[in-house]
Amino acid sequence: MLEALERPIVFVDLETTGGSALTDRITEIGIVEVSRYGVDTWTSLVDPERDIPLFVQELTGISNEMVRGQPVFAALAPALAARLQGRLFVAHNARFDYGFLQQSFERAGLIFEADMLCTVQLSRKLFPDAGKHGLSAIVERYALEPLGRHRALADADLVWQFWQIIHAHHSTQTIRQAVQSLTRRPGEPVATPRRPRAKTGKAE
Repeated sequence: MLEALERPIVFVDLETTGGSALTDRITEIGIVEVSRYGVDTWTSLVDPERDIPLFVQELTGISNEMVRGQPVFAALAPALAARLQGRLFVAHNARFDYGFLQQSFERAGLIFEADMLCTVQLSRKLFPDAGKHGLSAIVERYALEPLGRHRALADADLVWQFWQIIHAHHSTQTIRQAVQSLTRRPGEPVATPRRPRAKTGKAE
């Protein structure tokens, strides 16, 4: 499967202080990069320069004390932009993660644009008979093995696991056609919706 990749893919997940890309900030970034050379992972806590609401701390396990002294987003931005450049950006409820990163890069004085694919939409297209397409439902349905939940790298890894499940159930041609039809490219409008209040992260 790795040898057949047309270009590298980054499976991305964020934890944030809340659901609005305009007013909230990133607290953790997790990336699983997959290319023909193999699989590489990267993660970092991020100082949001504001307090994390208590319910978010309880959900993610990321406390104010954990992020104090960690790099602010602007300090990570140049290296992070290079890490994402030219890759297909894949995430569960991808508009959220993409929108947060766009806003964060803009505040750091950088422009972020990438081809974007949402695995919620991909799941709906390739598994139309499945009742639910949130990450928790996918974990249960396919007995995925989480490194944890509501932490950025752990959830990014779950999306990578789901990508492998997709390839076990569908032909490369079917997947390629679905990916091409669902991928949003720079210049196309991308909304930055709020996530449900019960979660700052991935669609359940």
